[in-house]
Amino acid sequence: MNLVCGVDEAGRGPLAGPVYAAAVILDPAQPVAGLADSKKLTARQREKLSVEIRERAVAWAVATASVEEIDAINILQASLLAMRRAVEALAQAPDEVLVDGLHRPRLSMPVRAIVRGDATVPEIAAASILAKVGRDAEMLTLHGLHPQYGFDRHKGYPTDAHLRALREHGVSTVHRRSFAPVRALLLQS
Repeated sequence: MNLVCGVDEAGRGPLAGPVYAAAVILDPAQPVAGLADSKKLTARQREKLSVEIRERAVAWAVATASVEEIDAINILQASLLAMRRAVEALAQAPDEVLVDGLHRPRLSMPVRAIVRGDATVPEIAAASILAKVGRDAEMLTLHGLHPQYGFDRHKGYPTDAHLRALREHGVSTVHRRSFAPVRALLLQS
């Protein structure tokens, strides 16, 4: 059996928190119904599907790249690093890796980038769900540590409320200093 692994990331756009990536090898004998791009699903649907994916997949893994890594090597390279970590953490090595988007992480097996893969390839859709569920859970944890920013609502994305909180409370340790709105505030202080 040719083991195909889907890979996707969550959290490239936010101003705070790590970037997450997931790698999933689905089991054709145990299909997961309802897989779709995580952005098109509700939080409840993603939670339910994430449990099914983890129970039925041949292998799955979630990995991150930290805020410090994002600031040091840029968000694209940090996303690719998280993707590589996720694939390398799989309990079973895939024969081929399919990645959502235009860019491919460096891996020892063949890798194909598929634009809009999260909408067309079940393995990538499954990875997008696990990455998003993992990152959302991390942002709730960060909200507990830094409630003044409202991470429970916007998950670190640059909403008006988040930008207001940044101006009012300053930059926290979980903010990405290399991102323009955060960098601009740091330059003002």
